[in-house]
Amino acid sequence: MTLTQKFASVLAIAFCFFFPHYGGGILIYPLIVSVVVFFFLKYIAKENLANLFFSFKRFEFASVLIGLAGAVILSAFFKFAWDPLIGIIFPGEKIDLSDFANIRGNLTNYIVILLLAFIVGGFYEEIIFHGFIFTRLEKIFPGRHSTATAFGLTAIIFGAYHYQQGIKGVLFTMIAGAVYHLLILKFIRNLWYGIFIHTFFDFIGLTLIYLGYL
Repeated sequence: MTLTQKFASVLAIAFCFFFPHYGGGILIYPLIVSVVVFFFLKYIAKENLANLFFSFKRFEFASVLIGLAGAVILSAFFKFAWDPLIGIIFPGEKIDLSDFANIRGNLTNYIVILLLAFIVGGFYEEIIFHGFIFTRLEKIFPGRHSTATAFGLTAIIFGAYHYQQGIKGVLFTMIAGAVYHLLILKFIRNLWYGIFIHTFFDFIGLTLIYLGYL
């Protein structure tokens, strides 16, 4: 990767991080960011979605089952292990879930948010963070530790991306994102595994909010 490409990659990562918070609603920013990433891949990196670990040909039904099982286990971990621990470290701190307050007890809003969680959380965020940003960081920091370095930085970036949820929300999403990412790498860099564990994990959380448990 040339110095110019590294600089362009840093700018693209920054755009993917900041634009969604300032560039319009949830139905607008995924489209704009996706277009920018597409043109970056096509004209700067000379790559395509397969280089971001995503291809319809690589879909495996096992990714659905493993994603569901992983989401259930991860949810249980946060409920019974992480929440009590983080409550001691940050007493009084809560994850800010006000963005989802309108689904509590509202079936229509709940169904709409589930659909958006699948499209934006499952597909968009996995392609952008654990596909695009991760692979850019691997190229920016080449060497024997490039994957570990890129993995750690991606987890931090993914957590910080959810800063509106407060410090507990940042730590929560950093750990969850790292688990999604580990699953992708475990299955030979197949993004479908990240997509489904992310989607099902969001579904569980949103369902708990809808029912009034969160």
